[in-house]
Amino acid sequence: MDILLVDGYNIIGAWPELSALKNKDLASARDLLVEKMAEYQAYTGYRVIVVFDAYYVQGTEKKLKNHKVEVIFTRENETADERIEKMAIDLGNRLTQIHVATSDFTEQWAIFGQGALRKSARELLTEINVIEQKIEKRVRKIQEKKPVSKIPLSSEVAEIFEKWRRGGE
Repeated sequence: MDILLVDGYNIIGAWPELSALKNKDLASARDLLVEKMAEYQAYTGYRVIVVFDAYYVQGTEKKLKNHKVEVIFTRENETADERIEKMAIDLGNRLTQIHVATSDFTEQWAIFGQGALRKSARELLTEINVIEQKIEKRVRKIQEKKPVSKIPLSSEVAEIFEKWRRGGE
């Protein structure tokens, strides 16, 4: 099993679209990141956990499930880096590969020590863009496919049947 741990605010700050949105509406930037991670999860099959610092959201620790993405807001005096490092230790085993998405250089070195693999914010963005293009291409292909008749029809006969189907003459 593969698990992707995402340092939420680090990624938001590093991705141009999310960073611009963050300046206007932080909650919308978080929601958009979670949506993109849901697409990533659905496409790759990875278990995806997005961790946000409580620094921006006061209160007690919260765990939510949005789509199939797990969203964690850390405790008030706990950073996302600390939680991710702890989770990398707790979740890692011989059958599980942990990937951590962050561009925080210090955290990258800490997670290497736990046996996790790192993905920079830029690498994750590139991967997301490729996935979105592949999904778009699949959707277009499905939309272009027209239902095929079991009986071969000339285009004139098919047009007549289509008019009948729509209630015309």
